Amino acid sequence: MKKIAIISTLVLGLAATSCDSYLDINNNPNSPAEENMTTDIMFPAAEMNIAGTYGDFYRITGGYFAQYYAHAFGTSNYLDYSQFRMSATRSSSAYTQLSQRGLKNLKTICDLAEQDEEWGTFLAAKTLRALTYGMLVDAYGEIPYTEALDISNPTPKYDAGQDIYAGVLAELDEALSKVNANDPVATNFLLPDQNAGAWIQLANAVKLKMLTRESGVVDVKPQLDALVSQNNFPTSDIAWAGCWSDESGALSPFYAEEFATSWGSTQINCIANVAIINTLLQKDGNGDVVYQDGRLPAMFETNGSGEYTGGISGSNFSTSDNYKSNYWCRPVASFDMPVYLITVSEIEFFLAEYYAKAGNSAQAQAHYEAAIAANFDTYGVSGAAAAIAQFPYDNANYKKSIGVAKWIALAGINTFEGWCEARRLDYPAFGNVTGSQMYDENLDSSYKPQLYVPGTFYTPIKVFDKLGNNKLLERWIYPESSSSRNSNSPEFPGYDQPVFWGK
Repeated sequence: MKKIAIISTLVLGLAATSCDSYLDINNNPNSPAEENMTTDIMFPAAEMNIAGTYGDFYRITGGYFAQYYAHAFGTSNYLDYSQFRMSATRSSSAYTQLSQRGLKNLKTICDLAEQDEEWGTFLAAKTLRALTYGMLVDAYGEIPYTEALDISNPTPKYDAGQDIYAGVLAELDEALSKVNANDPVATNFLLPDQNAGAWIQLANAVKLKMLTRESGVVDVKPQLDALVSQNNFPTSDIAWAGCWSDESGALSPFYAEEFATSWGSTQINCIANVAIINTLLQKDGNGDVVYQDGRLPAMFETNGSGEYTGGISGSNFSTSDNYKSNYWCRPVASFDMPVYLITVSEIEFFLAEYYAKAGNSAQAQAHYEAAIAANFDTYGVSGAAAAIAQFPYDNANYKKSIGVAKWIALAGINTFEGWCEARRLDYPAFGNVTGSQMYDENLDSSYKPQLYVPGTFYTPIKVFDKLGNNKLLERWIYPESSSSRNSNSPEFPGYDQPVFWGK
């Protein structure tokens, strides 16, 4: 493997360089000339553009759209997300970060690696490319793919999501056919000091996720059968971890956005939603606790009174003392919190679904319970057996069992994936109570979180009028940065129209 060189202020060596140092490689005046670029130099820059967006914008929006987060009083920053609203301008910078930086760098890495027959690096770059295109399809439905990343073509066509999935999966298969497990991989933060064997496992996990997502609308059973039979998946969580530090510009992305005061901001936006709080902390009619999930303290802090309270989607609450910032619970976050790509728990949930569809209820239940146990391990807490008993597997309604349990599992891990899986599995389902019934913005005493039914969604207060009641936001409108000057941009199908795998 090539070693990182000390090149001006761009690279100081992995031991002394934070992840975010690579975010501006495209604009850094001290960067090496294009002809001197190597995969070792470019790979960290590409992955940090992806990690920065996935761990911040995607986490925040997913948190609101999956009702993990509600909006605290004080600002209107994310009130639109809390009402299930996404505008064309909101996601534009994130789209640009992923496509014009992350994907462009990955394309160059793939070209360099193929030219030099660096097949380990080639697979690693193709794996992150598949993941990134998957993120974009899962959010928008259709995006440029076959004509993307060509600076000479300002109007690339938008490809159908199903075609993009097929394309990147084919790219992964091609890369897997070229690689050996002991091939070296360029310097990176995701799987540092690992050879291609670890990346083969990650590529298989990416294939498992994408094939499962599309399995409801595309016949991919032979591919899934072969993949599951091979059984070569990661045995530990895959995340950008150990590369963040407690200094400005090097903080983990969500923490930097919502908790750090580096830029002088002390405002509070994301608070816990009543949906996730009252699912993990269930009380009887007398207000006595009948179940408290062991993962709750690892997901959310208690409020100023040492209690767990959840806000209501669609409102930023009033100015009264009752609902000032110290009343609400905040997500647990730290400067070095990982940005998870995929966890052992998610892999086990996908395997549970595979066996449920195959009619093997015993294996489905075993993987379902293993998924919950692995999730407790990720959070570093005990109590998996109690959670399995509280949320038992029901093979007759496996989508509900897996949907609710996975929604819970992802609350503090990867909220965007929680939103995706809820849209695909249709669970949690919407209950009978609405946000307006739990809280009247004009009457503080109307706050009635006890009306919420555990393991359900509810219609936000002042829900986005183009969506309506009892509906999740199914997709983001095409980003302005991609569509505004592109004559090949298709007509937006509607906020309530599922992406291809959700139909």
